[in-house]
Amino acid sequence: MKRLKNEYPNSRKFRLSHFLFGVGVLYLIFLSCNFTKFLKIVSTLSGDDEADIRLDGIAVGISEDADLTKPFVSAVYKDAFHRKLEDNRDLYAPLRPKEEPKKEEDHGRAKDIPHGYGRITGDVMMRMNGTSDLSVLEKMADEAWTLGLKAWKEIEMVDDKEFGESSIVEGGKIESCPSWISMSGEELLKGDGLMFLPCGLAAGSSITVVGTPHYAHKEYSAQLAKLRQGDGLVSVSQFMFELQGLKSVEGEDPPKILHLNPRLKGDWSKRPVIEHNTCYRMHWGSSQRCDGQPSADDDEMLVDGFRRCEKWMRSDIVDSKGSKTTSWFKRFIGREQKPEVTWPFPFAEGRMFVLTLRAGVDGYHVNVGGRHMTSFPYRTGFTLEDATGLAVKGDLDVHSVFATSLPTSHPSFSPQRVLEMSETWKASALPEDTIKLFIGVLSASNHFAERMAVRKTWMQAAEIKSSDVVVRFFVALNPRKEVNAVLRKEAAYFGDIVILPFMDRYELVVLKTIAICEFGTKNVTAAYIMKCDDDTFIRVDTVLKEIEAVPPEKSLYMGNLNLLHRPLRNGKWAVTYEEWPESVYPPYANGPAYVVSKDIVDFILSQQMDRKLRLFKMEDVSMGMWVERFNNTISSVQYSHSWKFCQYGCMEGYFTAHYQSPRQMVCLWDKLSRGRARCCNFR
Repeated sequence: MKRLKNEYPNSRKFRLSHFLFGVGVLYLIFLSCNFTKFLKIVSTLSGDDEADIRLDGIAVGISEDADLTKPFVSAVYKDAFHRKLEDNRDLYAPLRPKEEPKKEEDHGRAKDIPHGYGRITGDVMMRMNGTSDLSVLEKMADEAWTLGLKAWKEIEMVDDKEFGESSIVEGGKIESCPSWISMSGEELLKGDGLMFLPCGLAAGSSITVVGTPHYAHKEYSAQLAKLRQGDGLVSVSQFMFELQGLKSVEGEDPPKILHLNPRLKGDWSKRPVIEHNTCYRMHWGSSQRCDGQPSADDDEMLVDGFRRCEKWMRSDIVDSKGSKTTSWFKRFIGREQKPEVTWPFPFAEGRMFVLTLRAGVDGYHVNVGGRHMTSFPYRTGFTLEDATGLAVKGDLDVHSVFATSLPTSHPSFSPQRVLEMSETWKASALPEDTIKLFIGVLSASNHFAERMAVRKTWMQAAEIKSSDVVVRFFVALNPRKEVNAVLRKEAAYFGDIVILPFMDRYELVVLKTIAICEFGTKNVTAAYIMKCDDDTFIRVDTVLKEIEAVPPEKSLYMGNLNLLHRPLRNGKWAVTYEEWPESVYPPYANGPAYVVSKDIVDFILSQQMDRKLRLFKMEDVSMGMWVERFNNTISSVQYSHSWKFCQYGCMEGYFTAHYQSPRQMVCLWDKLSRGRARCCNFR
């Protein structure tokens, strides 16, 4: 009997069924080996905005008292890179070692510490490595303490009248406010491409730059090499003009009040482009790109009556036959038509240009060769008077720079003008009873405006005024003694600043976090401790409600949580394998705002007292590492996640909003006072 065509041989059925059975067995084995990690990912990536993640653990420990008046960390790990953060320099991490790290040997108590993440401090590290040598990070931390204690002694001998208002601006020199400034290309080059504008800009001010772009050069792009499967070489010719504010701390870029970046060879678009943007606390806003297509003429899109982007010739856009026919027809019937001239891209390799940047009423206007090319509206939080420097860098030769119509009075960023010495903003005395929440705010020494904005906004919340919640700023010292002198006066008057006796550096923020933990348990008795930055706006009542929704007996770690994040191995923010040998970070909450319960803080301080506390240059990752160790060795932790602890900017219904300038803080508080938790985002 013949087999029908649609019947399959038994052998083929047999092979297919065995194959499917084998796949199923492998899948079950995979789940059994990775079930815990699988549950973490599923719970986090579920459809809800908020998720509670529970991880199991064992046994209990209690911390010992510590003296806050003494340095509580004698040696800390620090970034091997000194992070000068120059835009044209990227630092690369060393490649992964060919040999795997040796397993740690038995060195007494050190064997009890799982070697899971990062590196550790003090005698534990020395026993594990069998050496008394300090790492680069530890040496830098010790140096910061030495310099800080010396700076503090200098402050105590300073006469408050010695430093006037003008001495607080960059450089510590008493500067006048000239109405115009000019520099030759040689003078600009000697000053690292920077022109100092002592009193910023004002409406009507203008800056003219005469320069010649370099011819394009080849640069290697690893991403393009992967995509194109070629050599990855691209032609590059670009330069930047930046209006900058004052740098806050070593390791942090100054705010970019305006970033103007002409790219003659284009970028991913492969066409010439002019990009505009702003950057605050190293966080870039949304860019405005002009690529030769004219922007809309709507009133909302115009800036002082000018288009944001003018039209220029593009090789990929040719007038269609229909448009030409229409044009001839209109001329034939006698209808008047305004002639339109399309100019080429205003910059060319090897050709001199004259660029004028003018500050208008609603924004900046860029003219090249006498023709208007682009306009960029002012953004909330970035003011003209803050633009105390012009940076010119990139592929061009500058012949001369002129700044005219400059303001002749000092800008309002001066501490004497920012700090409002009013009884209204003074902090209350520390309560003796247990409080619900202690909030430690990380701040840089010269962030006078940021601290004042916090005092006048969310620090006026009813929960803080009633002392149910206590807030303190944690500030390290500045290399300039005149800034430290004003900081001491500010701390003495308002009574809400904890000055830490070490020299401020971006990589040592983790020391401030430990100080917050100590203050929240030693100087006050708080059930929960919250860490935030001075550009974070907090809805205090809403955060308390979120905390109160968790049973008080639970150990809590709350914030905008990250799971399975990987360290960057290349670029400016690179993390070496020596600093972090693991392929992923532990679960951690983003640094702008997170909450931990007192039992976790007690554990952290006890580890610190025993010199067992592991430290990493990223303070939020460090906290995640400490919480994970508590979860694995002491007691289970409830990981509470919510996107409303905003990492980047603000979102409707936020609990906390990050990257908020002083003016945005005031705007948010005004809206919140009216019962609306709405954002004050950039225009």
